[in-house]
Amino acid sequence: MSSRSCAAAALIALVSAAMPSDAGAAPLAECRVAGIANSVLCGAVVRPLDPERKAGAQISVRYVVVPAVARRKLPDPVFLLAGGPGQSAIALAPTVMPLFARLNNRRDIVFVDQRGTGQSAPLACEDTRREPLSEQSDPDLQVARMLRCRAKLEKLPYVGGASGLRFFTTTIAMQDLDAVRQEFGAERINLVAASYGTRAALEYLRQFPGAVRRSVLDGVAPPDMALPASFSNDGQAAFDAMLAACEREPTCARTWPTLRADWEGLLKSLPKAVVVRDALTGEPTPLRLTRDGLLGMVRGPLYAPALAAALPSAIEAAAAGRYEALVGIASALTSRKGSQLAMGMHFSVICSEDMPLLATAQDRPGADFGDDFVRLYARVCADWPRGDVPPAFYRVAPTSSPTLLLSGGADPAAPPRHAARVAAALGPAAQHVVVPNAGHGLMAIGCMRDVIFRFIDANDDREATAVDAACVKSIPRPPAFVPVAAASQAGR
Repeated sequence: MSSRSCAAAALIALVSAAMPSDAGAAPLAECRVAGIANSVLCGAVVRPLDPERKAGAQISVRYVVVPAVARRKLPDPVFLLAGGPGQSAIALAPTVMPLFARLNNRRDIVFVDQRGTGQSAPLACEDTRREPLSEQSDPDLQVARMLRCRAKLEKLPYVGGASGLRFFTTTIAMQDLDAVRQEFGAERINLVAASYGTRAALEYLRQFPGAVRRSVLDGVAPPDMALPASFSNDGQAAFDAMLAACEREPTCARTWPTLRADWEGLLKSLPKAVVVRDALTGEPTPLRLTRDGLLGMVRGPLYAPALAAALPSAIEAAAAGRYEALVGIASALTSRKGSQLAMGMHFSVICSEDMPLLATAQDRPGADFGDDFVRLYARVCADWPRGDVPPAFYRVAPTSSPTLLLSGGADPAAPPRHAARVAAALGPAAQHVVVPNAGHGLMAIGCMRDVIFRFIDANDDREATAVDAACVKSIPRPPAFVPVAAASQAGR
């Protein structure tokens, strides 16, 4: 064992010995997480499935601690809240830890798998990413698959029937999170949350305001956003902005002067039978391409401007009958580690918290994106068991805890309009940073990791609230990707 490894092992032993434990928790133990070089600590708290029946069915909520490097660590750890809903925080740890390196010098970093995800009573369905494209894009097959999955989930011992799916709401999950905090022995914690995790963070802040020292909310998805409805509206806005950016960029406009017409013609031609080469096998694959299937292919790349830069070329190729580029960039995000969602947990949350808001939602379907997304969720949620959601869940209350809200101006899922109303509700302790040309998720871009470090590390709340994020706001939009052949033709 190297001297570095010996030091890490000794540090873990010291931290583990200092951690409290009780009958409702498994003691922290040294463990390994794939993708993290050194050993970490793994723990779990035992929680009632139904908080009202503490002597009833129990589940295990698992978490991982990456101990602070310095011996004189600070008492307020950083807790990561993952997105989705349905992402495993532990699965994201290897990706996130490089961003938290400075924070980890003096603070423990804690990854809690929210109930229903990862290793905490998971509500996982079959992984469809390797299924034929024709099955992935067929809404009838998607609904049938989810209903089959629900039937299997209801038979899990820790679910115990259909009614068990009612207890995977955000409100109950944040009570689990506080149980981890108490087991950890931290009086106050710092929250770093992404996407749906920001909704969870806001709910934690509502229920346990005194336990929160600082919060970073990246890609804000507030509790009142009615996801299926806002998704169409926000996706349309991001797609229109991509088209407009191409028209303003000389090279893009010169290379694809008929991009809007190509897109409109492609939409009008659907549904139709096409042939696409499978990305894994290279074999020609027959596919019935629907409007919803096409929109799903362009929606994913919009999350990351670097991928969206390839959409003009891919759309032109698809309009000419070549779909491989569109399929390829559409799958780029879903193939990343930690991207797979526990879809049972996903629908338990959305059916309980978002679907009841649809009747009064102000968002209207996008001109292209329409209401297919809403109809898909409505079909799955029609008979999905719904948990009780307290009315206060939907109201964001003022806070004295400094909160840093991050928004990408090109975000198709959680654009600045959502964070703006949350910041207004939170009050003067909230600072909203908008990066105009960024997509969904800002923590990894430019100098943002340094901004987050300075915000959390600031000695007093006034200094944290005034943290300067100017270094990240001028990041440009990536220019359109122009294949060599297209560039040659455009230059003629």
